[in-house]
Amino acid sequence: MWVAALLALTAPALLAFNVSPSTTLLNQLLAVGGWGAVLMCLPRAPLRHALPAVALPLLVLGVLLAEVLWSWHSGLPSSLALSSLAQMLCAGAVLLAAQAPAAKDGEDDTGGPLVQPVLAGLVLAGVLSSVIALLQVFAPQWTDGTWIAHSGLPGRAVGNLRQPNHLSTLILWGVIALVPLAQAGRVLRWPLHRGLAAALGVLMIAAVVLTASRTGMVATVLLAGWGALDRRLSGRVRLALLAVPVVYGLCWLGMAGWAHESAHVFGGEARLAEKDLSSSRFAIWKNTLSLIAAQPWTGVGWGEFNFAWTLSPFPDRPVAFFDHTHNLLLQFAVELGVPVALLLAALLGGTLVQAFRRSRAQPVAAAPGAHAALVMVLLAGLHSLLEYPLWYAYFLLPTAWALGHALRRPPVAAAESTRLPTSPRPWALRVMGGLMTAGALFAVWDYHRVVVIYQPGDTTTSLAERIRDGQRSVFFSYQADYALATTTEPPSQALGAFETATHALLDTRLMMAWAQALDESGHPDEARALAERLREFRNPASDDFFAVCDDPEQQPRPFQCEAPARAVPWQAFMPAAH
Repeated sequence: MWVAALLALTAPALLAFNVSPSTTLLNQLLAVGGWGAVLMCLPRAPLRHALPAVALPLLVLGVLLAEVLWSWHSGLPSSLALSSLAQMLCAGAVLLAAQAPAAKDGEDDTGGPLVQPVLAGLVLAGVLSSVIALLQVFAPQWTDGTWIAHSGLPGRAVGNLRQPNHLSTLILWGVIALVPLAQAGRVLRWPLHRGLAAALGVLMIAAVVLTASRTGMVATVLLAGWGALDRRLSGRVRLALLAVPVVYGLCWLGMAGWAHESAHVFGGEARLAEKDLSSSRFAIWKNTLSLIAAQPWTGVGWGEFNFAWTLSPFPDRPVAFFDHTHNLLLQFAVELGVPVALLLAALLGGTLVQAFRRSRAQPVAAAPGAHAALVMVLLAGLHSLLEYPLWYAYFLLPTAWALGHALRRPPVAAAESTRLPTSPRPWALRVMGGLMTAGALFAVWDYHRVVVIYQPGDTTTSLAERIRDGQRSVFFSYQADYALATTTEPPSQALGAFETATHALLDTRLMMAWAQALDESGHPDEARALAERLREFRNPASDDFFAVCDDPEQQPRPFQCEAPARAVPWQAFMPAAH
């Protein structure tokens, strides 16, 4: 169990090695495989009342599964739909696994067999990621890109996940997990000295400062609030939590002073000096609200935000290519429609209320772990209002465990609920764990089919052969279609590839090729409308594409220089429209 927990929680945060076209896929598959191993190690004791305990979040997953299936039916590529379905099924399995009891039926434990391994795995991930953060800022020459990732942001730590906000949340999870271990004064049978716990906490808070994450800054207040409200914690632990914002502020001042004295860049100060403190979030939220107003009842479809947003006219759009709204509730509303979004919000709200009540009702020994799990969920929720961490398996699955653990029924309540069914069978979760681990290994092999397209190396096969093999990929065929769509000349000979590649992420290269393909295949208005949308992004990579429009003597005028004869909505670009 302990080895499996390290594979599920620590290893994904430390893996720096990656291969194109995705920088985080291997980390995510390692998380899925590790959690599968955790499930396979569950004891054989029956999971009494597991389904009723997590009924609300399972209902949320059920609604989302139905929406994915509907979007798949309506045009979402199979590879994207299957990836979403697999992640949701894995999350459901981990939710149920969090209900696992101790090995002996009826034993009053401290929250089940997963608590100590999961908490220790999170602490180790936070501590080691903090060391990586220190190296990225103070000794960047030691970052080789293979074992320790380079930071492309001056004066900021990004960890081996290569994203400062992700690193911040990961480290803060480590701080949260440290609290119940410090409260107990031990990790399994090994003592945990409070001085060591305090030092590890300070190290992790200092690393959060190095990320310059504004989400992390706000989250320090969440931890202080936990310390102020949780009377189950010892006085020393509560004081330590109350001091978190103070420690954060002192580390911030220390970093600012060091940067001024040594003429180095401190990313935190640079972030505060930015004119757009929201990093284009306000602009994308404004555009999202317009899309919601245009189709409030059914939304644009699961996974279709980028497609609908990119192909809708927004002259004031942010110039980055966004594939998420950076807000979970807005994401639900724009993709699934307002009624479904309200339903999901109500279910999630009810889940949090239920988790709060049950965690408070836990016995003394189990309370710190249950409370820590609830704070983990709240932090993931805070992050989800500003980004989309739950679309990554190494955040989704720990959040599912934390939510499931916070929803555990207190022993007395469980004993009194004799009418509730005993399900699922323990062997079912172990089988699901085996499928998760096997699925992760299969996905690594499946991913290699598209990796060779982007990193051919010494292969003796042609690009066309590698693309054809990549198109047979179960989960990543859209990556092969992207390569086909952007390398075929003329682009109209690869029209079928555009039907899938454009639903992952529309970028400059893909939009230019698609516009040319539409014009060549007899859809001039769609081609001109697509060129108008591309112009709104003001991307330098499209300068040559539009340069011909500066020549007034160019006859006939290329399609990208003319306005469409009619308004072309984003739905006109769906495969069924052609």
